[in-house]
Amino acid sequence: MGTAERRGAPEESVAVRSAARRGDEAPDRDIPVRERDRESDGQQQPNHRPLWIEEPARRRRMPDPVRTAAVRAVLIISVTLIQAMVAFLCTLAGSWLAFPMVISSVASTVVATWAVVDVWVTRQVYNQRYGVVSEPSSTARSLRRERRARRRQQRAALREQERIRRRGGTGQLSHS
Repeated sequence: MGTAERRGAPEESVAVRSAARRGDEAPDRDIPVRERDRESDGQQQPNHRPLWIEEPARRRRMPDPVRTAAVRAVLIISVTLIQAMVAFLCTLAGSWLAFPMVISSVASTVVATWAVVDVWVTRQVYNQRYGVVSEPSSTARSLRRERRARRRQQRAALREQERIRRRGGTGQLSHS
């Protein structure tokens, strides 16, 4: 088939040619119309598998301040490792830059250690402020219920004694 046959006659409009082409195949030109119609009928191809399966997260997401400190620590540690590598290579090459790089690597190691400790401290502070859920255990709850019931009984007994004392204290049921 030649170029002229594929394109059609010059008097045909582009819209007519593209409409004719769309009738034969799907927009991506790989899937014939028959397969596309079968998929729209609700029948799936037998080899259809989902790309991924969502699983629940194993651990909860880190709180924002802790995550910020952790990212900062990772960046500082990576810069420290790069500095140490450059210092080592400069030492092997005998470059004048070796001594300043070793000194900066030592200082950077101190800063990286501080950054790791900062992550740990930030995590502890966050857990102390927001992490403790004040939820009494079942035994503490039952003990509190028992104490309240005893206090209620004692108050009821005291009220009864006061009422009897106000009547005259004789305990008579009738006024004869």
